[in-house]
Amino acid sequence: MFHERDLILYHNIDLDPNTVERTYQLIETHIQSHALEETLRLSVIPSSRIERERMMLVVFPDAALYELIEDEDIKHIFDMHILKNRFYEARLVEDHERYFNDTLLKPYARFLKQKRIALRNCGNIDFNDVEDYIAHDGYFGLAKAIFEMTPIEAIDLVRQSGLRGRGGGGFSTGQKWAFAYQNEASEKFVVCNADEGDPGAFMDRAILEGDPHSVLEAMAICGYAIGSSQGYIYIRAEYPTAVKRLNHAIGEARKKNLLGQNILKTDFSFDIELRLGSGAFVCGEETALIQSIEGYRGMPKLKPPYPAASGLWGKPTNVNNVETFANIPVIFTKGAAWFKSIGTKQSSGTKVFALGGKIKNTGLIEVPMGTTLREVIEDIGGGIPNRKKFKAVQTGGPSGGCITIKDIDTGIDFDRLTALGSMMGSGGMIVMDEDNCMVDVARFYLEFTVEESCGKCTPCREGTKRMLDIMDRICQGKGKLEDLDTLEELGSMIKETSLCGLGQTAPNPVLSTLKHFRDEYVAHVIDKECPAGVCRELTNFYIHDNCIGCTKCATNCPVGAIKGWPRNVHELDLDLCIRCGACKQMCPVGAITTSKIDRTEAN
Repeated sequence: MFHERDLILYHNIDLDPNTVERTYQLIETHIQSHALEETLRLSVIPSSRIERERMMLVVFPDAALYELIEDEDIKHIFDMHILKNRFYEARLVEDHERYFNDTLLKPYARFLKQKRIALRNCGNIDFNDVEDYIAHDGYFGLAKAIFEMTPIEAIDLVRQSGLRGRGGGGFSTGQKWAFAYQNEASEKFVVCNADEGDPGAFMDRAILEGDPHSVLEAMAICGYAIGSSQGYIYIRAEYPTAVKRLNHAIGEARKKNLLGQNILKTDFSFDIELRLGSGAFVCGEETALIQSIEGYRGMPKLKPPYPAASGLWGKPTNVNNVETFANIPVIFTKGAAWFKSIGTKQSSGTKVFALGGKIKNTGLIEVPMGTTLREVIEDIGGGIPNRKKFKAVQTGGPSGGCITIKDIDTGIDFDRLTALGSMMGSGGMIVMDEDNCMVDVARFYLEFTVEESCGKCTPCREGTKRMLDIMDRICQGKGKLEDLDTLEELGSMIKETSLCGLGQTAPNPVLSTLKHFRDEYVAHVIDKECPAGVCRELTNFYIHDNCIGCTKCATNCPVGAIKGWPRNVHELDLDLCIRCGACKQMCPVGAITTSKIDRTEAN
């Protein structure tokens, strides 16, 4: 199974054309011999950036740049990179970033900023074939742990790598394993948290569907390290494809003696079962998840004791999320030092994000920790479409906060995002432009957390509902200036007194938007206007003098609130207008706005 790739023969502009043609034909021969005509696209780009007599081969989407010296190099690049998804180190150009500034290569620059570790196999292997996973170094990490390491050495390796929990907390994974190891018990458990509930997040789903064996292998390694023989994957029932592929992968692993009794003919036994969740966001919290596995309503418990001491059925339990586990096999095959060399000093490795919102290139990305928000938004995401201005980016989903243009050059890691009043979370990243109302955005996220609150503790159950009532009033034009102070007081109280992470982070979107966009709240409360034209009760539409009389607004108005003759400026009856915004969307010249001032004339 191959991922669609671009191959670019990148050469010095003065290089002998016959040499270029011969190399081109040689690459074409390799493409045809491997029957890759449908998955590889070859093109040629001459450039003055390449030194004289030099020729390179660029491979995307992996953003690898190879220097071609001999014909044999092309064969090795195909054998290793194209067919096995492994870099051909002998000809890999280290200082390749400067070449991607070339205008002709600029469209591919977004791949350069990314590095795939957790997503390394997704799209590159057959998820239904354990042999394919093994061919890509699968289960080698498990074998290394069992045959070459003691449990404490395996734990130390994870700790030395600097891997921190990718579910949002950012706690040291190695330290978490050590706690479970140190608690002696006749029975211990390993749990994979696959209850991915953030709106717009699908990182875990991609890994489970595209590379299920990486999670199974990591759980087995964890079981060996902490002394457990049983693992559970708690997965959302809304992910039927992932459930199907996990069940198939578990069956394949058992047949290969990679799960079950006496793994690889040793004394170590470990097996995995699935447990399906019912879609409760709060079950992403580890103690609520454990309650759900046990058959109870998913509600958080007071900590301590932590699951490492008393978790599933009162036994020591280690809980990690999908992305955290997906990093484990690579750490064991490539070493802690290799993983530690990626990212920042305090946050090693990479992070997977679901990039969405007002951005040109949406979807999953994986970047080294420390990559700036600007690089993600502009270089990888391609910037804001339709020439709109960047306004904010929401990281951490409903539990995170908004980050503005002032902090767009901040490197992404656990501590820096927290310092900005946001958080890493599981990896949701929503980009917003000038057309977004930040009051409405905060209200949306708060509405979600109110709906998902388990109701166990009063601060979260009552406090967030009270905050939502105030936000609803503000968006309806019924708010008062003192409501803003009340929101801040309530938010601080809820953060400090709630039982679990859901309540402790629920006020973040409101508090961060109040901090950075207080003027929008004031406009809603004092001026009774929504500057972005999103809150319907506070939005009036106006037709300005640059109207060309095309009649599109009048034709598409569902209540006939717009009148006028063709090629003449139209008029809008505010008493009839239902503020649906259809007229503004249809106007080809931007003559309809939510402001009384004609911005075209003002400029």
